[in-house]
Amino acid sequence: PTYMLTESVTPAARRACAECGGTVGADLYCEQCGTKAPSEREHFREAPASWVAGVCDRGVKRTRNEDALAIVASETPGERCVLIVLDGVSSSTDSDVASLAGARAARDRLAAHIPRGLGTPESRESAVHQAITDAAEAAQAAIVAHTEAASENPASATFTCVVLEAEPEGPVAWHGNLGDSRSYWFPDEGEPVQLTRDDSAAEALIDAGASAEQAYGSHQSHAITRWLGRDSENTVPTIGRLPLTEDGWLLACSDGLWNYAREASSLATQVRSAVEAASGDPAQIALVLVQWASEQGGHDNITVAVARVGRPVVVEDGERGPVSSEDPTHVDVTASEE
Repeated sequence: PTYMLTESVTPAARRACAECGGTVGADLYCEQCGTKAPSEREHFREAPASWVAGVCDRGVKRTRNEDALAIVASETPGERCVLIVLDGVSSSTDSDVASLAGARAARDRLAAHIPRGLGTPESRESAVHQAITDAAEAAQAAIVAHTEAASENPASATFTCVVLEAEPEGPVAWHGNLGDSRSYWFPDEGEPVQLTRDDSAAEALIDAGASAEQAYGSHQSHAITRWLGRDSENTVPTIGRLPLTEDGWLLACSDGLWNYAREASSLATQVRSAVEAASGDPAQIALVLVQWASEQGGHDNITVAVARVGRPVVVEDGERGPVSSEDPTHVDVTASEE
């Protein structure tokens, strides 16, 4: 298939002002109304095809955006897409630069190295496993390359990816993960599925017998146990496969979103509300979810990538759910720190 590889950052001179629609100049000020726009590293969007989109946002409380997003998709809906989210560790140096480089390196590796329809199901599975492993290694190499050799806190990041493939027996979602960014499957009907499992202290406590409430109530709950970076001891992602038997939504996100809806069922409620509010438009759905996380406090960077699997959603006017009081196409990333 033909892919549209879009870079996350577009030239500042072509940006439209969110306040008045005027042109944002190279100095980030609107040439018409004078409003200052956020930098493109603080808030950017990707929509390589009509059925796939993502938003990466600084949030409300953080001073820089260390999340990263990279997407690739075929023009034909449901044929193939790759959603990649990296969350740079805030305590490390240059994680904002390294995470973006890592996401793009992984995207490019996956876009180029997954063969289609070749061999037996077993050889196919082996090939996709290797491609996702290679993508994580490409992200690792890019992160290390963007780390100062003398840094005492080398850049590091989580990694999650979803690869949708239209295989002969039906669509399949492959997923890979390191750290606590997550990937999900939200069917239009039926139970949502958290595809990935966090590499975190909270999950380690649960494995040791603690309840989820006890584990996530711990002050160490968000400490990650695996990551990408120069100081990582294991960069091989955990990989899984889920056949998709009905229409629905694939979603990859950083913990800046799922922190406010830890259970898959809770996040499913927000996703379905966003689908209604945005009339099924993936670009708007991602924006509505980012806005929702911001309204919950926006304590961390927020990244959301979504892909529609199956028939497009058509929402009649009478079926729309409540829309945020804020314009979902404008996320306030310039809010002052509290």
